Amino acid sequence: MAALPVLVFLGAVLVAPVLALLAYAVAQSGQGSGIGGQAWGLSAWMAPLTDGYLRQRLLWTLLQAVLTTALALVLGVPMAWVLQRLEFAGRSAMQRTLLLPFVVPTLVVALGVLALLGPHGALARVFGVSVDSGAWLLLYGNLFFNLSVVVRPAMAALAGVNASQLAAARSLGATPWRAFWRLEWPLVRPAVLAACCLVFLYCFSGLGLALVLGGQQFATLEVEIYTLVAHELALGPASILALWVAAVGAWVTTLYARLASRSITPVRVQPLPRRIPSGRTETVLVLSMALVFMCFVLLPLVAIAQAAINSIATGWQVLVDGDTLLALGNTLRFCAVTVLASSVLGLLHGLAAQRWRWLRAFLFAPLVVSSVMVGFGLLVLYPRYSGSMVLLLAGYTLVAYPFVTQSVVAALDTMPTQWLAAARLLGASPWRAFWRVTLPLLVPALRRGAAFAAATAIGEFAVTLFLSRPEWTTLTTLIYQRLGRPGASNLADAMVLALLLLLLAYGIFRVLEGPVKKESPRA
Repeated sequence: MAALPVLVFLGAVLVAPVLALLAYAVAQSGQGSGIGGQAWGLSAWMAPLTDGYLRQRLLWTLLQAVLTTALALVLGVPMAWVLQRLEFAGRSAMQRTLLLPFVVPTLVVALGVLALLGPHGALARVFGVSVDSGAWLLLYGNLFFNLSVVVRPAMAALAGVNASQLAAARSLGATPWRAFWRLEWPLVRPAVLAACCLVFLYCFSGLGLALVLGGQQFATLEVEIYTLVAHELALGPASILALWVAAVGAWVTTLYARLASRSITPVRVQPLPRRIPSGRTETVLVLSMALVFMCFVLLPLVAIAQAAINSIATGWQVLVDGDTLLALGNTLRFCAVTVLASSVLGLLHGLAAQRWRWLRAFLFAPLVVSSVMVGFGLLVLYPRYSGSMVLLLAGYTLVAYPFVTQSVVAALDTMPTQWLAAARLLGASPWRAFWRVTLPLLVPALRRGAAFAAATAIGEFAVTLFLSRPEWTTLTTLIYQRLGRPGASNLADAMVLALLLLLLAYGIFRVLEGPVKKESPRA
């Protein structure tokens, strides 16, 4: 029974829209012209490789994703080792702050990058230095979001290394570097490479950062799809590009699933305690990672806060403006409905996935089908309902609910089966056993998943651009509208709204997630 609502929802909101895009592209063959003015047919399907402009967009989309992945790998693994192995002042705060990129909305980060590196940013005011190239701005924003994507799973994998094995390697004369390379790295490599697949997917199919920071010169395929749909009404060519993005996403997601299945580590027998840095090398490594953390995680947040505070003197009125109050109300309303729907759907999906393991494959659906493709596919499949709030909220839920499902599945996998068996042995019905035993044990996982679902809904941008109506403006679309208007006052308004959005996202996340568990200083 639990699987039926999940399958109906996924069929209507995920599978059917993707098939509709494919059918629409095929149906347009032979009618008019395709991408770049080419006649429809095989040449139009191959336009991303044969058309000069689209080939540049494809190559740049791949290049920025690969570069970000490489940077996240090179910087993330040493940072994970430092945070997991060494004890130093500020380590816990650094580790907690690395959670923020999962919570901060995309447009807030984009404005933070502009407030730091843009022509009127902090570096330009203090040092007279600014970054004019959208390519570097986009790479910087990508790294902010994705550094922690590598750090956190790498830390979890390092925590599974047995202390006795490392001690044996050191007793045999292995240096710390050799012990890491020969013993620790083979154990953490599957988890790190799986995380790199995620980084690539997030960068390859992201819209918000590329739209705001990249500009037309460095537009990615997702930006090109949005431009074709929103400004040129070229749905046929856009559908082909969307299917290209989905094909690449499916291939990388398959690789990710294989690597993730190998990264499961056994329960630690003897954990390795953290220690004070010893020697010049480890001290330099700690200082270097602290500098990386400040440059790529902390500074954009500080820059957006400073820019917003500086703008409040002239732009505080935007907080009580009618458009802002409407957008704030819509954001909270959409977030509440999304969290409720995601919690119910995620719980049902998680329970069904325990019985039918193949349902776990749908956990990777958001990696294959981006938010742009979700919005575009729903627009093509249900044109009569493109102005329907139900359709908009369905798109929100599709993007957000896998966070709840993943959390529930992880909790169910580690739940002691003997407790449920004892309840059944005492005569409890399946429903009563679920209500009195299983559900209370799942509450922390549900809260954690709901917190990430809420953060996703508050910062959702792509689905809103495709399916929203003017009266359904959210804070993200309002910020984007202000950025598109000339004048310093509009930029100041956008900065203030971005700070409001950041505080709102973090506040709701903390309320839903619950109190933070304090860890011991020596794990």
